[in-house]
Amino acid sequence: MSADSTFRLRLLATSDLHVHLSAWDYYTDRSSAMVGLARTASLIQDARAEAAALGATCLLVDNGDFLNGSPLGDLEAHLDGTPGRIHPMIAAMNALRYDVATLGNHEFSEGLDFLMRRIRAADFPIISANIAWVLGPGPLQDQTLVPPTVLLQRELTDAQGRVVPIVLGIIGLLPPQTTQWDRQHLGNRLMTRDIVQAAAAHVPDLRRNGADLVIALSHSGIGQSTAQPNMENATAALAALPGIDALVAGHTHQLFPSPGFRAVAGSDPVRGYLWGKPAVMPGFHGSHLGVIDLVLTRSGGAWQVVASQVELRAIARRTKGGRVVPLVRNAPQISAIAAPAQRATRNWVGKVVGHSAVTLHSYFALVMPCPTVRLVARAQAEYVARLLRDGPYRDMPLVSAVAPVHAGGRGGPENYTVIPAGPILMRHVFDLYPHPNTVSALQVTGAELLLWLERSFSLFHQIVPGSNDAALIDMEFPAFNFDVLEGLTWEVDLSQPPRYEPRGAVLNPQGLRIRNLAYQGQPVDPEVEFVLATNSYRAAGSGGFPGTTPDRQILSGPAFSRDVVLAHIAGGQELAVPSAPNWRFVAMPGTTVTFVSAPEAAAHLAELQPLKAEALDIGAHGFRRFRLHL
Repeated sequence: MSADSTFRLRLLATSDLHVHLSAWDYYTDRSSAMVGLARTASLIQDARAEAAALGATCLLVDNGDFLNGSPLGDLEAHLDGTPGRIHPMIAAMNALRYDVATLGNHEFSEGLDFLMRRIRAADFPIISANIAWVLGPGPLQDQTLVPPTVLLQRELTDAQGRVVPIVLGIIGLLPPQTTQWDRQHLGNRLMTRDIVQAAAAHVPDLRRNGADLVIALSHSGIGQSTAQPNMENATAALAALPGIDALVAGHTHQLFPSPGFRAVAGSDPVRGYLWGKPAVMPGFHGSHLGVIDLVLTRSGGAWQVVASQVELRAIARRTKGGRVVPLVRNAPQISAIAAPAQRATRNWVGKVVGHSAVTLHSYFALVMPCPTVRLVARAQAEYVARLLRDGPYRDMPLVSAVAPVHAGGRGGPENYTVIPAGPILMRHVFDLYPHPNTVSALQVTGAELLLWLERSFSLFHQIVPGSNDAALIDMEFPAFNFDVLEGLTWEVDLSQPPRYEPRGAVLNPQGLRIRNLAYQGQPVDPEVEFVLATNSYRAAGSGGFPGTTPDRQILSGPAFSRDVVLAHIAGGQELAVPSAPNWRFVAMPGTTVTFVSAPEAAAHLAELQPLKAEALDIGAHGFRRFRLHL
C-alpha cells in the first residue's frame, strides 16, 4: 500500500442526554426545539450520509448520563419491575446503532440494581475503567463494574477503494466522586479510581492488545491541564497522556469547541484541541452532536492521524430576537419509541398536588431572596427537625441550605422555574427539585456557616463603589453552588473581594463580604454548633463547602429531597412562602450593576424594590439585561 493513501474515520458523539428522548419540556408541558435525542438523531443520520459519500467509516458513541435526569427517567425507574420492559432510552440507542457508551455519574442515581438491569438490554458495549467492585494493586487488577475498555474491529476504505481493517480501542471514565454523590444508593459496594491514573494504565494495555487508535470517552469536564489527584473535571489532564488519539468530554454540560470557552494550558477552544488532540463536548439533553473527523495513513503496519477537524452541530438556533427555532426535524423512529413513555410521563406530571395563591418564579434567584428556593429550604428544614426531635440534636439551632436549580445559565433564558398562581402540579415539583438526592444533615459551627455563605456569595464580582453598570455575577460560577441558608439573616458587602473562585478554591484568604450574620435576631457565635439541613450531594463534599467531612454527617436519608418537597406542598393547606427577606446587599449609593434573566422577568420588577431595577436590552443569547441601583 502506498504511503500517501489516506483513510477517513468519523466519530459522532452525544453526552449528558439525561433521558431527553423527545423534543419536550416536561416542566412547562410544551414542545421544545432545544432538547431531545429525536432531533439529534436527524443530525446523526445526516452525518452518517455525509461520511458514506466521503468514503469514511462512522463510529457513534455516548459519553454517559443517559439513564437519569428527566421526569421520564424518574417514571421509568418507578416502572422498573415490569417484566420484559426495555428502557426507552436504551431502545432508542439500540435503534440508532450506537457502537459504545460509557457510564456517567448519574447512571447510578436510581441505584446499582436498576442500572445493571437496564444496561443488559443494550446492543452495544457499555464501559467504564475507573469504577469497580474491588480495587487491586493497580488499575489493571481492578474488578471493574463493567468492562473498562473495548476493542472494536472496523474497516476503513481509501479513495482507491482499498479496504483495510483497523482496531479501535475505547476507554470510558467517570468522576471519581460518583460513589460519594450516590452514597445513599451505593453504600460501600463500589469504589473509584482517579481518572488519569486509570487511563495511564489502560491506554498502554489497549495498545498492547492491538488497538491502532485509542479514543477516550471521558464523562468529565475539561478542567485544568495539570493532573491533580481525584480531579472531577480531568479531560484536559487526560489528553496529556501519550497514546490517546481523540477525546469526548462531558459532565459539565458545556460546548467544546466554542469561542467563549475559557482556555487552559494546552487547549484550543476555538478549533477543539487539547494538547494537540481533537476533543469535543456536545452540550446536554441532545442539544448538539459532536463530530470529530480523522484523516489517517497506514505505513509499516502502524496507523497515524495526519489531520483532524472538530465540529459541533446544533439541533436549534436562537434568532436575534431571542426566539429558538429548530434546525432539524424529529426522527420518526425515535419519536415512535419515545411516544408511550412520553404519554405516561405527561399524565403523571400533570397531577394536581397542591395550591399556591401567588406566582412563584426563580427569575431573580441570584440577586434577591427567592421564594422557590426558600420553599424547598423550609420543606427540608421541617423534615430534618421531625427526624431529630427525639434525639440528642433536638435543641440545636437548625438552618437549611438550598441552591437554585433553574436559574438561567447554560440552560438559556428558558431555564427558570415559573409556577403560576393556582394549582401546583407534579411537574412543578420536578421543576423545584429535579435531582434524585436524599435529605442529609450536618453538624457545623457558626464559623463554618459564615464560610458556607462566603463560598456561595463569591458568585458576585467585586464592585467598586460609585461604578456604573458593572457586571454583577461571575458567569463561570454555577448557580447550583449558590447555597442560601434559611433560618439566618445577613448582608452582603460587594465592595469586598470574593473569598473563593468558581470551583471552590480559596482566592482571597482575607476576603469576607458577609456582614451581620444573625440567628433569630442575635449575632451568630462562631463557636456555637448548628444542625445544617442539606442534600446528599452537598453533604458528600460537592462544591467545596466547609464542614462536609463524613464525621460531620448526623443524618443521611432515607427520604428523597423531591418527596420531601412534595409532601410539604401536598400538606392540604394553601402554600405559605416566606415574605420577609433573609439577605440583602449593603447599600452602595451612586453604584449600579447589571445582571441577566429571562425577558419575561421584566413583568416582575416591582419585586426587586428597593433596588430600583430597570429592564435593558435583550442580547444574542436571548437573555434580557437588568440594571440594579445598589
